[in-house]
Order: sequence, then C-alpha cells, then structure tokens
Amino acid sequence: MSLRLLRFGPPGAERPGVLDDDGRLRDVSAGIADYDPSFFGDAEWQARLAAIAATAPVVPDAPRRGPPIAGTSKIVGLGMNYREGLRRLGQEPPEHPLLFIKSATSIAGPDDPIVLTPDATKLDWEVELAVVLARPLWRADAAEAAAAIAGYCIVNDLSERTWQNEWGGEWCKGKSADGFAPLGPFLVPPDAAGDPAALGIWLELNGTRMQDSRCGDMVFGPVAALAYISRFIRLLPCDVVALGTPPGTGQRQVPQRFLREGDRLRLGIDRLGVQETLVAG
Repeated sequence: MSLRLLRFGPPGAERPGVLDDDGRLRDVSAGIADYDPSFFGDAEWQARLAAIAATAPVVPDAPRRGPPIAGTSKIVGLGMNYREGLRRLGQEPPEHPLLFIKSATSIAGPDDPIVLTPDATKLDWEVELAVVLARPLWRADAAEAAAAIAGYCIVNDLSERTWQNEWGGEWCKGKSADGFAPLGPFLVPPDAAGDPAALGIWLELNGTRMQDSRCGDMVFGPVAALAYISRFIRLLPCDVVALGTPPGTGQRQVPQRFLREGDRLRLGIDRLGVQETLVAG
C-alpha cells in the first residue's frame, strides 16, 4: 500500500487515516493516536503505519479533511524561490534563501473556507510545495536533511499584501492570520512522492489557470533549504517548510487581482493531491 497520510473529522478533533491504493479512506486511530511529533519519533513509523492500515476499517462517508499533521511548532517559508518569477522581475537568483516565519496557528484543512477578515483587502494566493520534518534538525548537512523528511504536501501560503508590504516590518504579519495556511490533503512520504523536481504545480482561480510550473524551477530545493534553515533555526518534528510559489500570484497581475467573497480556488501538485477552497466573507 502506498502511504498517503491524512487526518479527518471536525476541527480540533481530527483522527489519523490513510488513503489506500483504491482511494478508500481507512481509519487507523485504533492503533495510532495522531500524526504528531511522538508518532514520527518512531524510526519505524512507516512500517508500523503500513501494518495497521492493512486491516484498518474503511470510513464509509466523506468527512472533512483536516491538516495531515498535528503538533507543528512553526512554518518556515522561502520567498522569491522560482527562477521564472525572478526572471520576470529582472532579478538574478539569490545567493541565500529569503526566509520568513509563518505562524503555526495559520494552519487549516485543505478544503476549509478561506475567511476574509474585515481589513483584508489584498489577500493573495500562493500554491507551494511543503516539506514536513520527521526528526529534529540543527546545523544539518544535506544527508541529514534528506533523512529527516517525513514527506511532502501542498500548502497555500495565503498572504495579505497590505499587511505584508505596506504596513512596515517583516512579512510574518501578512501571512499568519487564522486559516492562511491550508495544508494537505495528504502527507506523502518521499519514496511515494518521487523526485520533487519532477512534480508539476498549479493553481486555478474560478476555473482559470493562474499558476503553472514545475518544482524543478525552484532555486533552492527541499534538501538545500532544510540544511540552510537549520544553520539558523532549530527545526522540530512536524515543522513545515514552504518552498516558495511560482509566478502568477494576484499581486503580479495587470491589473492586480486579489481574492473576493465567492471566489473558488483549485490547486494541486502531482502525486500530492488537490485543494479546493471557497473564499467566504
């Protein structure tokens, strides 16, 4: 069975599950408490999960899908990490990654409504490849960084551009409101995800393709990003690193286009599933 980890149920009461090879959701909560740092602390977590999932009951309905992991302490993001986006801006690839912190409280389920706060007038979309940690990293080399990866998933790095770019300070306040990091639907281990550079990445707004690229266009891939970040920030199990977005965000449209009530987003990455979200008032 190819492991695709997900969590399902009401917000705050999600249960761990696995999507089997036939697309059926299996409930593994009888043998696993949650996909949290203690779960990934078991070096044999994949074998244990596979054994439990093989006989786990099938969930008969289609419950809400929550974030695929729990217990995240932080999200570390990379900005300006796609070569084509930099080329369009007339910029050279940076020597060092541009880093920012996004609050873990911004994490939401992959299909949860995106709620516009009253002063969010320039809310923008950003489909991104996210890498999730299975073990701590501190001043790691490339081999250690690669070995620490639990898997990959989709994150929509929603960004309120007024807060981010016009109200001073660092980027974090424009990226950290509740619901600004829809995560999932699945966490896919590296062996099932394949080479991240080969994955297609895209986003549609109301049926129109706005972003369309491949993760191989990233300046800094997952392993290089993890090793670099760990020089400055201790990464913990279930921490998320968001690897930047390809060109096609709302702030780069002419004229600019930001999310409005009633908009529908559909976004995906090869092998990692699809998010579908409605923008609510």
